Amino acid sequence: MKSYKIEWGPYSLELGNKTRIMGIVNVTPDSFSDGGFFFDPDAAADQGQKLAEDGADILDIGGESTRPFSEEVSAEEEIRRVVPVIERLSERVSIPISIDTTKTVVARHAIEAGASIINDTSAFRFDNELPDVAVKYGVPVILMHMKGTPKNMQVSPEYYDLFSDIREFLLDAVNRAVGRGIERSKIIVDPGIGFGKTIEHNLLLIRHIDKFTDLDVPLLIGPSRKAFIRKILKSKAGDEPKPRDPAVETGTQAAVAAAVLAGAHIVRVHDVANTVSTLKIIDEIRKA
Repeated sequence: MKSYKIEWGPYSLELGNKTRIMGIVNVTPDSFSDGGFFFDPDAAADQGQKLAEDGADILDIGGESTRPFSEEVSAEEEIRRVVPVIERLSERVSIPISIDTTKTVVARHAIEAGASIINDTSAFRFDNELPDVAVKYGVPVILMHMKGTPKNMQVSPEYYDLFSDIREFLLDAVNRAVGRGIERSKIIVDPGIGFGKTIEHNLLLIRHIDKFTDLDVPLLIGPSRKAFIRKILKSKAGDEPKPRDPAVETGTQAAVAAAVLAGAHIVRVHDVANTVSTLKIIDEIRKA
């Protein structure tokens, strides 16, 4: 696995020898896994601090659900949700905080509140001014593949060629980012597990994430508690386990292990403590 080093402001993130963990804090009433649990700013900040103490290398704060068929929220509401959480966390943790948003104004307010990474699930397709914010503040960006929008991405997703289609999308996203002035050394890509993908698509992407290594940027993957895991684990009666069911977390750890063995540099998860244990073993196997 190729190693990378991202340096910006007071932060330095080495990727390759040790798999890095991005801990998820959803400040939403409707996210598929933990919507409503951390909608209160104090509860969200407490959760973020716990994830940092559990071993997260990055905290990802999001104020808008991107679950399938979700509705967009206004920038004003998204700012109201995330900024108080980021302000609290920036005083309590020393690891970088990522803002999960597709909107320029949200990213700007979040960075001014203490965030230092932009995680854009649209790869700059929804807001043409967002790259300018990344350049102005000199922060890394995460560019994700999504087929369509959250509202329609799971309506019969099809690909001419899964890997070549997603690779071309990500290559175009990287080139557009560089063209707008973002340093290539500050770009991370994500193939977008669950974002316009069938169960088979997701499994293939996890197993063969190494097919994107020639993009020559770090690879992030986010399988945590996704629907494909719950569907695979459904009972004989056809009932799917809930996102926070222990069986789903076990399934998440299996997906994390497979993705890292295949070449992922960063994993985005809800349960950091379990992931730390998984990666201690997987990283040693990978290096053996």
